[in-house]
Amino acid sequence: MNPILAVGAIALVLVVTSLIGVYGLRISRTTSDFFVASRTVRPIWNASAISGEYLSAGTFLGLSGLVLLSGSDAFWFPIGYAAGYLLVLMFVAAPLRRSGAYTIPDFIHARLDSIVARRITSALVLVIGWLYIVPQLHGAALAVNVVADIPPWVGAVVVAVVVSGSVAAGGMRSITFVQAFLFWLKLGALLVPVIFFVITLGGYEPRIDPELVFPAEHGPSGLDAYTTASLLLALLCGTIGLPHVLVRFYTSPTGSSARWTTVIVIAMISAFYMVSGTIGLVARATAPDLARPGIADTVALLLPSRLIPGIAGELLTALVIAGALAAFLGTSSGLVVSLSSVVSQDLFHGTVRSFRWAAVVCAAVPLGFALATVPQGLVTSVANVFVFAASALSPVIVLGIWWRPLTARGAIAGMLVGSVLCAAALIASSVFGPQAGPAAALLAQPGAWTIPAAALTTIAVSLLDRRTPLNTDRMLSRLHTPELPRASGSPGAS
Repeated sequence: MNPILAVGAIALVLVVTSLIGVYGLRISRTTSDFFVASRTVRPIWNASAISGEYLSAGTFLGLSGLVLLSGSDAFWFPIGYAAGYLLVLMFVAAPLRRSGAYTIPDFIHARLDSIVARRITSALVLVIGWLYIVPQLHGAALAVNVVADIPPWVGAVVVAVVVSGSVAAGGMRSITFVQAFLFWLKLGALLVPVIFFVITLGGYEPRIDPELVFPAEHGPSGLDAYTTASLLLALLCGTIGLPHVLVRFYTSPTGSSARWTTVIVIAMISAFYMVSGTIGLVARATAPDLARPGIADTVALLLPSRLIPGIAGELLTALVIAGALAAFLGTSSGLVVSLSSVVSQDLFHGTVRSFRWAAVVCAAVPLGFALATVPQGLVTSVANVFVFAASALSPVIVLGIWWRPLTARGAIAGMLVGSVLCAAALIASSVFGPQAGPAAALLAQPGAWTIPAAALTTIAVSLLDRRTPLNTDRMLSRLHTPELPRASGSPGAS
């Protein structure tokens, strides 16, 4: 691996990202520009930006590594990630855009007229966002250390500084351009090597032991029904509870535009998952010696130089490094934007100045945590965030849109039960592991019981409480009434 090319690729991505961020500074002036890009982002740009922030380090590096390690088990992750957007499309995208909110806590406050529910939602959004940023910083540290032998902390610090600077400079409008650019860079960074792999391996018969490379216990017949079903449920519902995903729909001009954005996102991320999964399959056939925990996550970085010798392989490696950095930057910037909006709105009255300071704080907190902890499996870390978001926020968001009897007390009870149960299960799983015996699977994949527990608690407490806000009917009518065509000049179309 050529360290000069690697460092050059990293520097080029950082320079281009910074330039786009500076361009955003020139066109971002108002509070609406910073929080929701003045709600003017068209579907193709918004879909590119959503895909840019959704495809994290866990996906870019971790999915191919997990396919290498686990075979068909790994494909439940992209299936769940992509299918989660179908639920967003059907139940959340358009109504949430019509709410007129800037953040998830804004929506909960407007729907339930409760400052306590808003504060709890804000706290959960911060926890989810920070937990999601930490694996991105771990991934950046891992990548720069592997490709250029640079101390791991440098990668994490550089990503945090660039992200907080770009967000503080231009807010949501600036980050939209940055994330759209990063998505296409990520897709190209994996697609081009895959094309070269296919050309290079055409007609090549690898000498493999099928029992070693594709063991039956890691195939479809070896799947554990509870673990698989619980994981899939968490991935499906978790997308609804991710703050950086939902905040993007507030930038759409209309509810219909938000739905079209979601459709395009599903197509974009599905194409990316196919490319990333293909690299994992190629690695299982040609580099089974990399199938070791801690090493497998680097397979996308190591495979080009193994299969394609010479300068061509080194250039492809540099391209993958650029894509990996784009993954760290894209997801981290989306999360920092959404968290900055929440902190600025809840603590500092939503001014541009407070938004900029909040961006610095929201990047510094997870950076400190990342520097103080040891990286775990990237995909597993991201999956844990999904199950926590699905347990803590998704039931309340869906019920808030579609269930009239929801009350503030019901929502608070549901969020507390879901978050506490899920956090306790994940902590217990990390402490006891397989020693938990029959409960090990229940603790490692708690979504199958924590998500229903949160939803049932929300419903039961709301039915006992029965004190719905006075504006419930007006709010629900607003959520579910399609906007008039923009040509009519209706304010609702803006």
